[in-house]
Amino acid sequence: MAATERGYPAYGRGKPGTPPAVASSAEFDELCSSMKKAAATLRDHGIPFLLAGGLASWARGGPPREHDVDFAIRPTDVESAASALSEAGMKIVRPPEDWLIKAMDGSICIDLIFEPIGCPVDDRMLDRGEEMEVHSVRMPVMAADDILVTKLLALRETYLDYSGLLQMARALREQIDWESVWKRTNESVFARAFFTMVEGLNIAPEREPAG
Repeated sequence: MAATERGYPAYGRGKPGTPPAVASSAEFDELCSSMKKAAATLRDHGIPFLLAGGLASWARGGPPREHDVDFAIRPTDVESAASALSEAGMKIVRPPEDWLIKAMDGSICIDLIFEPIGCPVDDRMLDRGEEMEVHSVRMPVMAADDILVTKLLALRETYLDYSGLLQMARALREQIDWESVWKRTNESVFARAFFTMVEGLNIAPEREPAG
């Protein structure tokens, strides 16, 4: 597949607009500057990674809805990544959660996620990623299926943002293997509710009734 380039924020399929969770183009440029700095550092130290989360969705055509940068790395590479980013001048923060660490580049937070719920970061996930042009820099970007799966499996009663998920699903629907995502997430009641919505809104094809 040809490299895809995303420069400045845009909704859906390239229509210009002001992103809902990015205060200004200056703030977005600062976010992307930290993204590129971290990606270059990981790459230069030979640490495999994927751009993940909201910026990965944006790189693939979705709306940016994040104030931080997410990278997926293998659990075995966590300490190497922390050391490399620390050498690059970032402050490493180890939160209570046991599935990520954080690197602060000034005011920008970079999450290094190594054990997302139900979607292990392993060689298979890394292989599913795609090298893309993101804000004028080439880097590996998480597959659309994996972006959606990680977000669906993170839903909880205290964290239900279907609005952002629906916007992302509509923008990326042609890149998503809906049957595969259903099989990977259907044990979650929140994922099942999401599928009811995307099928009812004609974002995803309606599945055949079981049985």
